Amino acid sequence: MTIQNQDYIPNPESPRKTALYGVHEALGASFTDFGGWEMPLKYDNDVAEHKAVREAAGLFDLSHMGEIRITGPDASALLDYALVSSFSKLTVGRAKYSVMANEQGGLVDDLITYRVAEEEYLVVPNASNADAVLREFTVRGTEFDASVHEETAATSLVALQGPVAAEVLENVLDELHLADGGTELSGLKYYASAPATVGGVDVLLARTGYTGEDGFELYVPNESAEVLWKLLQEAGQDKGVVPAGLAARDSLRLEAGMPLYGHELGADISPFTSGLGRMVDSALKSKADFVGKSALEKAKSAAEDADHRVLVGLKGLSKRPARAGSTLIEGDGDDRREIGEVTSGIPSPTLGYPVALAFVEARQADVGTTIAVDIRGKSNDFEVVELPFYSRSK
Repeated sequence: MTIQNQDYIPNPESPRKTALYGVHEALGASFTDFGGWEMPLKYDNDVAEHKAVREAAGLFDLSHMGEIRITGPDASALLDYALVSSFSKLTVGRAKYSVMANEQGGLVDDLITYRVAEEEYLVVPNASNADAVLREFTVRGTEFDASVHEETAATSLVALQGPVAAEVLENVLDELHLADGGTELSGLKYYASAPATVGGVDVLLARTGYTGEDGFELYVPNESAEVLWKLLQEAGQDKGVVPAGLAARDSLRLEAGMPLYGHELGADISPFTSGLGRMVDSALKSKADFVGKSALEKAKSAAEDADHRVLVGLKGLSKRPARAGSTLIEGDGDDRREIGEVTSGIPSPTLGYPVALAFVEARQADVGTTIAVDIRGKSNDFEVVELPFYSRSK
């Protein structure tokens, strides 16, 4: 195995700036340090940006995400061993959401992997975990005939998410080369990617997302990022498209019931707790070996205990939102005890009531169960509901 880096800095001074930092500055963005990158938190009003994505579309800079390209005859075999899911049968042009487990059965990261050619994949880890994922690939890939190309520093990622995203993109789409020979945007399926040219800019165009809406991600070299951003912003101006920051991205993903590393996922959190048990169970049944398999088999057995905690969705029965760290309780006085913890929570801009994700003992996880949440010393009732909280109309 060989490692090829493109201006890779394993421990850069933080925070780093994306190629679009100047654009965000000119738009009046408020910035935050996220995963070692100085990223736009919001431009004006994060709730307005959230609603724009639900009603029209939002334009996001996601260039803090990692990009790792795996190539070579053993690229598929390396991914099958290094990640939980199977990739050998993934067809060219399709993508898969998966996780990288550690030897103890916790998660190094959750990530999306695109198969862009027979012997080529693009792996996209979270910003805060990109270095760890790269290190693990170097360790896990020593026996495979594959190369690891670190491309984060040279790559920008722009996302267009919302109901009018396809319409806006079609107006500036020059060429699209689908794996099946198609050329129409409507032929690009969910969790798929293809080479494309947008307004004269060559991109890898993907149809994935983290907002609960239809939308696209465009991977592009840094030197073309500003041209692409301004092109999409101008093309969507009359359709209600607005720049959107990480605050809106977080509230959108929570309404869609999507987990966030460091909240619902982590190195010390079992995937059977995080709602990823079905993915892991499939791998345990179908794959001969992968990193973390033995520990995950034990975790599966432990998950059968009644006091095992699982991830649930909570709907607030009052106006007071629960935030990450709030405790779920039962009983009063000397009989009071903690039965879980909120991992993420907001007052939902779309639904008009508080929503939260939480870990709770499995015996309390049935839909319809009312659970008390301690919010600043006061008990507030929440109801266990099915996830996601919000689903877009088809």
